[in-house]
Amino acid sequence: TRRNHFSQKGQRPHMFVIFPKPVCLTSYCFFLFVSLQMFLAALSFAYFSKALSGSYMKSTITQLERRFDIPSYLIGIIDGSFEIGNLLVIAFVSYFCAKLHRPKIIAIGCILMSFGTFLIAMPHFIIGRYKIETSIRSSVNSTNNLSPCPASSPESLRAGDRPFILPSRGCEKESSVSMWIYVLVGNILRGIGETPVQPLGISYIDDYAQSDNAALYIGCVQTISIIGPVFGYLLGSLCAKIYVDIGYVDMETITITPGDARWVGAWWLGYLIAGAITLMSAVPFWFLPKSLPVPVEKHDTNCTPEQTRFIKDSPGLKHMFRPEEPANLHLMAKFVPTLKSLLGNPVYTIYLCVTIVQFNSLIGMVTYKPKYIEQHYGQSASKANFLMGMINIPAVALGMFSGGVVMKKYKLTIMGAAKFAFGTSLLGYFLSLLFFAMGCENAKVAGITVSYSGLGGLSYQEQSLISDCNSDCSCTSREWDPVCGENGITYVSPCLAGCSSSTGSGKNTVFNNCKCLTAANTQPGNLTATLGQCPHRDSCEKVFPYFLAMSVLSSFIISLGGTPGFMLLSCLIPHYFICCNTAGIPAPIYFGAIIDTTCLKWGYKMCGGRGACRIYDTSAYRIVYLGLTLGLRTVSFFLCILGFVLIKRHIRKEEKHVLTNGSAELETLRKEENSSIHCEQFILALDCNPDRETRL
Repeated sequence: TRRNHFSQKGQRPHMFVIFPKPVCLTSYCFFLFVSLQMFLAALSFAYFSKALSGSYMKSTITQLERRFDIPSYLIGIIDGSFEIGNLLVIAFVSYFCAKLHRPKIIAIGCILMSFGTFLIAMPHFIIGRYKIETSIRSSVNSTNNLSPCPASSPESLRAGDRPFILPSRGCEKESSVSMWIYVLVGNILRGIGETPVQPLGISYIDDYAQSDNAALYIGCVQTISIIGPVFGYLLGSLCAKIYVDIGYVDMETITITPGDARWVGAWWLGYLIAGAITLMSAVPFWFLPKSLPVPVEKHDTNCTPEQTRFIKDSPGLKHMFRPEEPANLHLMAKFVPTLKSLLGNPVYTIYLCVTIVQFNSLIGMVTYKPKYIEQHYGQSASKANFLMGMINIPAVALGMFSGGVVMKKYKLTIMGAAKFAFGTSLLGYFLSLLFFAMGCENAKVAGITVSYSGLGGLSYQEQSLISDCNSDCSCTSREWDPVCGENGITYVSPCLAGCSSSTGSGKNTVFNNCKCLTAANTQPGNLTATLGQCPHRDSCEKVFPYFLAMSVLSSFIISLGGTPGFMLLSCLIPHYFICCNTAGIPAPIYFGAIIDTTCLKWGYKMCGGRGACRIYDTSAYRIVYLGLTLGLRTVSFFLCILGFVLIKRHIRKEEKHVLTNGSAELETLRKEENSSIHCEQFILALDCNPDRETRL
């Protein structure tokens, strides 16, 4: 290398690479190509791993609820903690880490993500074995079972409930530390580690790739990241089938199935797998250089025409090393006044509000959609995750790809992209209204949704579980060990079903002489009950395929506007991460809190206190979940219309203003209005002229 002899006084000299031989030039070009391709492959793998672990977290919310006996709003706090981790370091990463060794910063981020994922799985190894909430008590002789309906003592009859066993010392120790805190902290670490991957990775490609190839490379990375959620939900489906304590317990003694509300899958196993994959994604970044030679079209604009001509005409000078500028506080100082000027613009503020409301609706809906499929249509967690991974996510990916094709083919303008995104979102909204008609009735549960005589319209209270048919038994109304009677009604426990004996063992246990079944059946005789809830009615099974088909169609149509909407967001809002974090933190929390209000029967912890929900009011669940999702989108549509009106008024006002100042400025304004979306030039213009940014 040698110093540039064309450097002018007061300018920083540039470093040019001189290759005296064609062989060296070939080797150098090969080095450039391989280094950039290695970075592209490593970044794609990092995107895949972070998308996989993020979607796997979504797939395990019901497993975590049941394992730690916590309500949905706490799961929402855990899920939103990822964005809290983002917020803690996003400003530092965006304004300072870009001047450091970006590949190594990304590697450190991947290691942090991996460590956080492993930390999430750690409670499984310290909390002890999972104890199933059950009222079945086996005798010493394993071939015989005691009566599910023990004789009542006068004390128990007066108390109206069977006394609980006092908590042991081990229980006190276990309850002194909330194990879900480990999951919360681990997810925050995942958020901190994920922060540098996207901004630093995309900026690295944008800096050192040819301008013609940069968009293609970024598109490839984004495409690979879409595959991550598919594998994440499929991994969640696989792990949900496996019992949580697999390898430590005899599966013959487990009396519940994956469709039971008490079933907990091997949630920890997926986090170990995801953590290992994330850790592997950090390795390649350690071997990549801090910087690569910059293509000639991206060289410093301070170069004189003679310097530029020298670079282009000299053999081997196709790339130039751009000196790294030190990080300074000037960029941070510009951020606050620029954001303040933007927020003073009503069009920008309305668009920001629209985006935040839309993200709230999207994140809340996606977070609890597997749970909605489980609770409303009676599907297991494994099947719900499988359907999300194999049907919904591919439909979203196809929609986003198709939206990009539409943008390119028709060369949509900024206003055209906004209208296209609005139209597809509105059409998907009308299709989503059909979900209200695709509902299922509440499951028939004696003492909760129907009376013991089989009549509906019951208002549930804990005392309603006790009836004449089981009053002779010392039953507790707090346990959840459902059995399905021959009459098609589910009973909370064999004791509350009035069963006096049982035969068989394990999953094949059958309860006999159940008095409460006789109360709802006019035919006398030995009526039996089997373990587990009664299956949903045939009508619910028939409507489920239509729900899936409509879900795929609406997801595809809404995603059509995803790419134009994202491009518009990234162009008009350089600080668009505000929208994601503003929605990602509160949405899972208040969605979960509202879903908790529809719970009919709560479980109870081994050490006392309310646990996870066992059964929901299906109709109320559908109304609050769909109503909140679509209600937020309704608000966003009204804000969108207001934004369009303000934009039209602004354009007319500008046209009237420039008519008095000449036609040249009018022509410029129209070009700005009808220009295609070129985000790089648009953002550069905004950065150079804050006044013009506010005006646009």
